[in-house]
Amino acid sequence: MILHLGEYVVRSLVRGDAVSLARHANNPLVARSLRDRFPSPYSLEDAKAFIRGIAASHPHLAYAVANEKGAFGVIGFIPGQDVYHRSAEVGFWIGEDFWNQGIMSAAVDAFAEFLFENFDFNRLYSGIFSSNPASARVLEKAGFRREGTLRAHIYKNGEVLDEWLYARTRPGL
Repeated sequence: MILHLGEYVVRSLVRGDAVSLARHANNPLVARSLRDRFPSPYSLEDAKAFIRGIAASHPHLAYAVANEKGAFGVIGFIPGQDVYHRSAEVGFWIGEDFWNQGIMSAAVDAFAEFLFENFDFNRLYSGIFSSNPASARVLEKAGFRREGTLRAHIYKNGEVLDEWLYARTRPGL
């Protein structure tokens, strides 16, 4: 899968992405708004293990956000189970050098369209830490709407945070 976004692409992760992913992911400013399962510090071995895990999944659940120099972010989804099987959670991160350039908004928008075209999802959703308004703006620019606030839902780095719930539904619903 390749989604073209001007000089950037969303594409499959490859082994050669490990060095650039580790470089961009190994940043506490990136990790502070992600779940604790995202390693911090983020090593080359972490990147290699992540890429191996994605390569073994079917369908692939995560993709590189990249340019000609390599991957500098990741976007992915987790399909819902049971009565939630027509929904999927969308998650993303991007290296600090690429913040505030509209890259991730374009990637999330194109990725949502890809998911609706290729899977039987009716709803895509994402939970954003209340300490991360930049990711909320990414989702809003990509057509997601804020549905609510889950109060005191997150405990990260010794801080209790609200989670903002965003969603985008299949066109026509």
